[in-house]
Amino acid sequence: MAVRRRVLIAVAVLLAGGLLLGGWLAVRVYQAGTALRDLRATADGARAETDALDLPALESRLPGAQDAAARAADAVDDPVWRLAERLPLIGDDLRAVAVVATAADRLAHDAAPDLLTALGAVVDGPPTARAVPAGWVDLAPVSDAAPAAARAATVVDGLRADLATIDPDRLVGPVAGPVAQLRGALDGAATSLAAVGEVAAVLPDLLGADGPRTYLLLSLNPAELRAQGGIVGAVAVLQVADGAVGLVGQRSTVDLPELAAPALPLSEAETALYGDRPGRWVQDSVLVPDFPRAAALAAAFWQQSTGQVVDGVLATDPVVVADLLSATGRTVQADGAELGGDTLLQALLRDAYLAYGDPRWGDAFYAQVATAAFAVLRDAAADPATARVAGQALLDAVEDRRVALWTADPAQQAVLARTPLGGAFLTGDAVTPTGRVGGALGVFLDDATAGKLDYDLAATVTVTMQGCGTDDPTARVDLALDYRPPADVAGYPAQVLGDGRSGVPAGWLATNVSFWSPRDGRVGPVARDGVVVGGQQGSAARRDVAVLTSRLAPGTAETYTVTVPAPAGALTVWTTPTLTGPGVVTGECPAG
Repeated sequence: MAVRRRVLIAVAVLLAGGLLLGGWLAVRVYQAGTALRDLRATADGARAETDALDLPALESRLPGAQDAAARAADAVDDPVWRLAERLPLIGDDLRAVAVVATAADRLAHDAAPDLLTALGAVVDGPPTARAVPAGWVDLAPVSDAAPAAARAATVVDGLRADLATIDPDRLVGPVAGPVAQLRGALDGAATSLAAVGEVAAVLPDLLGADGPRTYLLLSLNPAELRAQGGIVGAVAVLQVADGAVGLVGQRSTVDLPELAAPALPLSEAETALYGDRPGRWVQDSVLVPDFPRAAALAAAFWQQSTGQVVDGVLATDPVVVADLLSATGRTVQADGAELGGDTLLQALLRDAYLAYGDPRWGDAFYAQVATAAFAVLRDAAADPATARVAGQALLDAVEDRRVALWTADPAQQAVLARTPLGGAFLTGDAVTPTGRVGGALGVFLDDATAGKLDYDLAATVTVTMQGCGTDDPTARVDLALDYRPPADVAGYPAQVLGDGRSGVPAGWLATNVSFWSPRDGRVGPVARDGVVVGGQQGSAARRDVAVLTSRLAPGTAETYTVTVPAPAGALTVWTTPTLTGPGVVTGECPAG
């Protein structure tokens, strides 16, 4: 009987202990759940303020968010909780809640203050105005924001790694949902923050902290497409010193005639694909789908043509200018015309070439607009409210690959090449929305008519995932070209129609289309409207390339299709930014 009594007592003690531990765990689960719900309510309430970049309102919400996040982290930082994570059935869910609570605490206490500091530096500017040369833009706030943004990027990257250890298939619905939402939010911010983190270390030097720098600004004209977005329509010279930038010179490409020999030696692959065009004409330096190479060619061309050595090259297109005008409500003036975001593109890319009989005058008009746009940017930077919307427009342009930067400094260029801003399709390894650029497909366009007819071309790239959930998913990439010019296009001047050497009738559009495989991959057969077509085959930088020529009569369309492996169930396509489409498109299999 004594033995039986002791057994019963032991069992009773164990049951009591289990009940106590279970009760304590229930209390902790309740505390964590309540705190996370409070945090969710705060985050939901901040959405509109985040969209509007209302920093005072966001800063006032931060203490409440930090308190809720700290309570959630404290609830899961418990020995009983950690012990329960090893239990069957509930262990995975408890561990997921712990990871989410810890992530929320780090976001609220580490990343959020740094992000608000960075945004405040950009939006509000320095506490006292700096003296900068007349007509220059003060970008010191951007440089000042970089370290805080870099710290936030590091935190987000670490949290994404923590969440990646959780298998969502092992979680119950009430836990799986928040985990998926947090993972999606972090993934959505990761690409931009990673790029900021990379650039932050070199940004002060790029902005002249260690001495003045000189950059070329290439204004790309998408009415005549090139791989980087458009033919170089005008070239400006920017001077940067101590965080301020000024426009100190400008030339039309007509004033930069072709060279007798390439400005830099061209590779066998480049010569096979383009002849000597990228090295002899600054307009064609951007034929190469790798911006560092295109920029180096442009810089060498400029040095041979003018004798001036530059420290870097920046490129953008008039779509960015139009978006900036629309966002800020500003206009520019050129030849007495006042142009806004809704009228700029037609005036710049079509009307100017119809109104001026001499191509040099059209290019001069293009240069006037570029100068006026710089003045708008200068004025916007001086006004915090306008700078806020202008900054968002510029960030969107970088994400769409409409802005690219190269520096002649090898160490700093190595950093840029790891970011989307570097445009290094062949020579870099930037983070993309679905991996890295080495795994991206390339679809690039090059006008072969030598005119300005791409103003009437709609080019659309789409990615359709196939075989999701299997061991060998693939991605079908479609390039739809739809050419709809005015009915009287055949009567347009030669500077719009082209020089006739493309072999197509007046008013038709010829376009060279190149498909570049992922690194160390293959680009499969290319079909035009469902029929496999041939074309020039080649390779460069560990990528296969297939080049075909599209010839479209007015009012016609065609679609090119290629299917490639997508080992991770996702694919990024780098493509030519056009008037109608961005420079990056992605596809991804549904989660789960």
